[in-house]
Amino acid sequence: MIDIDLEATYRVTEYVVEPLSGRGQDAGVDPIVLKIDSASRELRALHRRHGVDCSCFITACNPFSRPLDEESNLHRQEALAAELRRRSLRFLPGEGRHPSNGWPPEPSFLVLGLALEVSKNLGRHYEQNAIVWAGADAVPKLVVLV
Repeated sequence: MIDIDLEATYRVTEYVVEPLSGRGQDAGVDPIVLKIDSASRELRALHRRHGVDCSCFITACNPFSRPLDEESNLHRQEALAAELRRRSLRFLPGEGRHPSNGWPPEPSFLVLGLALEVSKNLGRHYEQNAIVWAGADAVPKLVVLV
């Protein structure tokens, strides 16, 4: 179980998805800002464009919310990206941004079509306290893992 203040921090963090630049089905799409328990028309449209009914917003940075140096976090994110590619999963870059606490934005990915149990296992593997998962209703939910 995580500290109630830490959970509250996760709940007000904005989870920003940066559609890929260039050509393709997400070219020219504005960033999507996901908020916990708030339905997102933009996320629903993204799901529809990619033919999925769920997604997971996840990071490998700062295991169990213990700050690591930038280089260590970069290596962890690269390992997560390599694993997602190895599994042939589609994902978009993003970052978690708290509006006011001074914690640096955390590089993350929105993984398209990743089922809840698989998302939980991936989050646990990368030592995360929580992930953000959305189903067919496109409502991002905080899923506490510890």
